[in-house]
Amino acid sequence: MAVNVNDETTTTERSGGLSDNLKTILYALLIALLIRIFLFQPFNIPSGSMKPSLLVGDYLFVSKFEYGFSRHSFPFSPPLFDGRLFASLPKRGDVAVFKLPRDGRTDYIKRVIGLPGDRIQVTNSVLYINGEPVERQLVRGGLSPTGDSEIDGEPIYRETLPNGVSYLTVDKTPNGRGDNTDVFIVPPGHYFMMGDNRDNSTDSRFDVGYVPLENFVGEAKFLFFSTDYSARWWEIWKWPMATRWNRIFLTVD
Repeated sequence: MAVNVNDETTTTERSGGLSDNLKTILYALLIALLIRIFLFQPFNIPSGSMKPSLLVGDYLFVSKFEYGFSRHSFPFSPPLFDGRLFASLPKRGDVAVFKLPRDGRTDYIKRVIGLPGDRIQVTNSVLYINGEPVERQLVRGGLSPTGDSEIDGEPIYRETLPNGVSYLTVDKTPNGRGDNTDVFIVPPGHYFMMGDNRDNSTDSRFDVGYVPLENFVGEAKFLFFSTDYSARWWEIWKWPMATRWNRIFLTVD
């Protein structure tokens, strides 16, 4: 029985080509996973709790190595070890992603306000750290349009923390639920987190509580995309108009 050498060679080549393609895909997935775990992870902003710094529809990269690594650095937070490896402590004013303490799964993004041992309080909309008021200046009274519906017409203030970190906040309702609080004493190994949108943020003043160092995922670094969601996914012709081009590649302050 004659053997068709050409057919056999072709079959071998096809088998080898398929195997090479599968290896390439697996290598690419492995590299992407390693980058996500140890370097940068993308996140999107689903709520307005951090406006005007971050808007709904912003997409950003979070630096995973900034605070070292914990079990929350890995997908699904497997209980591989306790604490953090190569830990570097969060700084006051950092915008950080962390796992919600009560479930260890939900991602939140807020600003680091209180460090371990700090006394934090809000009185008449003014933030106090260790008994000293944080510098707060009105930037816009809410009458001038900004051209962005996310923050248009809302009063904006600039806060400057004791270490010099400065950022914008929104305080639309004077004497709102979060504008007058008790004194919070931050426990050792924990942090007090607040949203820049002071009237619309679930943070350490309310249901979040103090955030353990282990729960930090990483520090928000820069935006790589932003959309106002005015275009549906299939309306390709509207994508350019829905994109906030002026926010792409902005650093997160």
